[in-house]
Amino acid sequence: MGHQKYFKDENELEEALSRPTSELVEMFKTLKGDVILLGVAGKMGVSMARMAKRASIMAGMEKRIIGVSRFSDKEQQSYLEESGIETIKGDLLDLEFINSLPEVENVFYLAGMKFGTAGNESITWAMNSFLPGLVAHKFKKSRIVAFSTGCVYPLVDITSGGSKETDMPEPVGEYAQSCLGRERLFEYGSIKYGTPVVLIRLNYAVEMRYGVLVDIATKVYHQETLDLTMGYANVIWQGDANEMILRSLQYCTSPAAHLNISGSELISVADVAKKFGKIMGKKVKFKGVEANSALSVDVSRSIGMLGKPSVCLEQLIEWTAHWIGSNKRLLGKSTHFEVRDGKY
Repeated sequence: MGHQKYFKDENELEEALSRPTSELVEMFKTLKGDVILLGVAGKMGVSMARMAKRASIMAGMEKRIIGVSRFSDKEQQSYLEESGIETIKGDLLDLEFINSLPEVENVFYLAGMKFGTAGNESITWAMNSFLPGLVAHKFKKSRIVAFSTGCVYPLVDITSGGSKETDMPEPVGEYAQSCLGRERLFEYGSIKYGTPVVLIRLNYAVEMRYGVLVDIATKVYHQETLDLTMGYANVIWQGDANEMILRSLQYCTSPAAHLNISGSELISVADVAKKFGKIMGKKVKFKGVEANSALSVDVSRSIGMLGKPSVCLEQLIEWTAHWIGSNKRLLGKSTHFEVRDGKY
């Protein structure tokens, strides 16, 4: 499929992030029941909900697509509603609120807490481990696709090909430990109630306003020094991640399945920075030396099930360089991908 040269504004970007594939539309033609996204107002939920809505319309199936969040940003709620998505505002940690949610056959669990974990350990565990237990109980008759993270794996040798779904988790730090707690609570619900579940171990979805590539490009653009200690990462275009995660509904099982989703190549921070420097006409400055280990996942299983991501690294670099070089809006949230001690 062809891709545009670059995005002229956020509307064009949002359209691309929520554009369904023919495979997703085909899935919606046979999908039973409506869709609910819990924690929809995060970085990925809005475009994922819009993609689900667009796919259901293109499939000729008028499904309810429901987004649940605290909606601290009212604009996001309005934007979703204008896109034909029902919204329910409330605190997912409130037991009465969770129990008041409609019974929906297809559940996407996107809620979680990462940044600001240090110093807020108890709320992190509540969001990442206690809440999944509540959700697993409430939606025991549904299919559940739950966001996890590649952070449940240890740092692995960069020549290893990455952690496989069958590898034992060895989370470093309380954020990653609480995420393994999230997995364990969904696994418990899946076994206890026979709920079909798939746990998505996602590594670094990127778009033009946020992500590992934006972090690197911003430093290059402002000629700040890049620390190379965490010298490698996996990234995937968020539009591809949205599409693959929506289609993973077909692979929910009991006991719960696990699925790594990311790009198929391990990117070198130094190489990517040099490419940004060349495109932007900036001198690149480095410090530190690449460690021979990084957070890296093997995605051969998800590629076998869902196909390869459609957007390659070169395309992502071009898009990101143009966006940053044009001084367009960023979300202003660092990924902290360079953290090696698990403290976010």
